[in-house]
Amino acid sequence: MQWSHKAWENITPIYEEILQMPFIQELKDGTLPLPNFQFYMQQDARYLEYFGRVLSFIGSKSNDNQQALHFFEFGTNALVVEKALHETYFKDFGVNHASADGDIQPACHHYVHFLQSTAAFCPIEVAIAAVLPCFWIYKEVGDYIYANCSLDNNQYKAWIETYSGDDFADGVKRAIEYADRAASQSTPAIREQMWRAFEASTRLEFEFWNAAYHLRRW
Repeated sequence: MQWSHKAWENITPIYEEILQMPFIQELKDGTLPLPNFQFYMQQDARYLEYFGRVLSFIGSKSNDNQQALHFFEFGTNALVVEKALHETYFKDFGVNHASADGDIQPACHHYVHFLQSTAAFCPIEVAIAAVLPCFWIYKEVGDYIYANCSLDNNQYKAWIETYSGDDFADGVKRAIEYADRAASQSTPAIREQMWRAFEASTRLEFEFWNAAYHLRRW
């Protein structure tokens, strides 16, 4: 069994819980209150600033030139491509750059610092596993929402289409392949650390959305 298959089996209960979250269900139905989506967008923009740097840092640690280039590309996409999307959303949904919610809030702070510390102090294999849920969970959730909603009257249509598109799917597939390759070349102890990091980041994905639903601030 590939590492990614067991990793997904391990977090399936958490993923099923994510799908039933009020934030996800109301986003799917287009009934999520605008202040919650605005809070989410502000925090996601801050998250991506750190996430892009973590991805680039992983690339800098890689001994495989192709892998390094792809992680630099992942980092660029997080910092540039998705930042541009957020700029559009900020305008469309009236998000105020300078509001207090634009400061990094507890769930985002916890998540990005977990990724930073993992990338800095753990083996590269573990770092690759830690960043994978941000790719994979988003793709699966995006597909779920896309398959179960009516986009005609959904005010969050652009977000839904972004994370259920083919371009995003290609990046997710590549990230999974790198995690499997890293696991196949590592030790049982490292693979166990990878599973734990993957699970921790999955839980933090849940907490990120949950914090937006409850508007959790410092």
